[in-house]
Amino acid sequence: MPDAELRRVIRARGVTASGIHDFFDLAEALLDSSSVQVALSHLDRATLAVLAVAGQLTSSNSVPSLNAVANRLCELGSVEVALNDVARRVDTLHALLLADHTDGCAIPYDAVSAHLATWPAQGLPGAVELATALPPASLPAVPHTEITFIDQLAAERVFAVVSSIAELVNELSREPARQLSRGGLGLPDTKRLAAVMSVELDLVAPIVALAARADLLARSDGYWMETEAGEAWLLERTTLRWAALAAAWQTALPPIVAEILPQQAGLHWGDGLTAFIAWLYPAGGEWMLSQLTEFARDAELLGITTHDTTSTAGASVLRGDLEAAVATMATALPTEVGAVYLQHDLSIVAPGPLAPSIDSRLRGLADVESRELATSYRITAASVNRALAAGENAATLLAFLASISLTGIPQPVDYLINESASRYGRVRVGSQGGGPHAQVRPPDGDTVYLSYVSSADAALLGTIAVDQTLAPIGLVRADDGQHLLSRFAGDAVFWALSDARYPVAAEDDLGEIVHLRRHQIARVVVTPTVDTALTLVEKLRLGAESGVSVADAWLARQLDTAIKAKQAILVSIAMPGGAVVDYLLEPASVSNGRFRARDRRADIERTLPLKSILSITPVP
Repeated sequence: MPDAELRRVIRARGVTASGIHDFFDLAEALLDSSSVQVALSHLDRATLAVLAVAGQLTSSNSVPSLNAVANRLCELGSVEVALNDVARRVDTLHALLLADHTDGCAIPYDAVSAHLATWPAQGLPGAVELATALPPASLPAVPHTEITFIDQLAAERVFAVVSSIAELVNELSREPARQLSRGGLGLPDTKRLAAVMSVELDLVAPIVALAARADLLARSDGYWMETEAGEAWLLERTTLRWAALAAAWQTALPPIVAEILPQQAGLHWGDGLTAFIAWLYPAGGEWMLSQLTEFARDAELLGITTHDTTSTAGASVLRGDLEAAVATMATALPTEVGAVYLQHDLSIVAPGPLAPSIDSRLRGLADVESRELATSYRITAASVNRALAAGENAATLLAFLASISLTGIPQPVDYLINESASRYGRVRVGSQGGGPHAQVRPPDGDTVYLSYVSSADAALLGTIAVDQTLAPIGLVRADDGQHLLSRFAGDAVFWALSDARYPVAAEDDLGEIVHLRRHQIARVVVTPTVDTALTLVEKLRLGAESGVSVADAWLARQLDTAIKAKQAILVSIAMPGGAVVDYLLEPASVSNGRFRARDRRADIERTLPLKSILSITPVP
């Protein structure tokens, strides 16, 4: 077999390299009863019927041609009797090394037929039942009048999950979540994300998986973080956000699962679909059910289904028509708005879902207070300082608010922004060792300090020095008493001070204010995967090129098996004159090209050259 084909078979049959040293080991692994059963459990009913009938024809000494198999299936009453269908299924069996497809015949391997013959005793269907058993009743459909209700619920779920994922991506850009070594998120991070998304704890993991599948999140250095794709996704309309999630779900569907999902609106997925899978994969469809369970759960979250019933937009997704799905969903989702109400109490209320570009900028200068259909925000000194640190100024902030406010700029809002801008930079943070503060001396010579905090306001600097909320960054006074030093990098110290509501600015080595970006983007490193099938095939090829012929290797294999099993064998030996002599032997050992054994008939020990052995036959 070509290497590529051999690797594909090894992967498809789930063969591991353990205990496989040569091609004979591989052959035994492929014909092992448990390995055969695993392969059969992934075959549909019609393919199994072809295999079983071909095995019966072979065992009855009939020629298992494709025509003979098709005729036998017809006699049994199967509906899958077209010759091209039979040929296609035989090709599948041949590709999995369950049967040989040669000269227009389908010949199952003996071990496969023997295993299949044990099925009736295990309560599994035989050839007749495989060919004749009818599928369960068609999936039930809801009344047409209920589809509108299903679509309405689907739209509500879409809005909820898209909003939740937007909050998730925003939160992880601010503070990544650690991935535990055993998998999953820790409880503190799970609770934090559940609160941010306003969902139950058990929905956090599925929603994180949904976002990761669409490449909005990725793991970087052991943490879940926002990706560049996630950052761009936040600026899209709700319908396009949903389209990205739905497309990722549909692309991830295994083809074999996608084929059986109902692609018509109003069809129920529940027990009827489970019964159909059990009928379609009689050798055990647990693997299919586990995949279906995961994708069905996500389908409910994404509005592909509602109460296990396909929605109109979901049917379009399943048919691969994403454009139609988006058009359907656009008519059902609430209209996005581009204006807000600014209140005197410094709150901002959106009368509906905000356009993403406006929402994104509002989050830069205000904190989200509640996330419903109408989101509310609140402007604080800390949030304004955050916007200033990102490069905004009083003029740009007020101009932006004026462009979206339905109530103008209330005086308290104007005052807070201007006052915060005037105070901005009273506290400075920079990297230790450079710029105007290069000569700051630490209080001791042993500790390395990476950053400093300075301020012309001694009282303010004193307040920072004793602020217990800043204890994690370990600020200590420098020798000059006018600076605080930290072992942490400047950006970490800056954001700690910003979160503690101090009017802090970052500065460079020249003392100029620089604007920091808090968004943390995942640095995805592609780890090369080890192709175990490739490694195994390379090892087997290397062994096969050792100079030993296939015939000699097979002979050694038979002798080794007989020695281990203490099995008597009938050995045919080619004599010098051309005669062939048969010996009934009890094998003892093989070494240096010679075979030592006990001759049962003559009751003597014989040593025979391996090159003279023509054949070996086990004796009962």
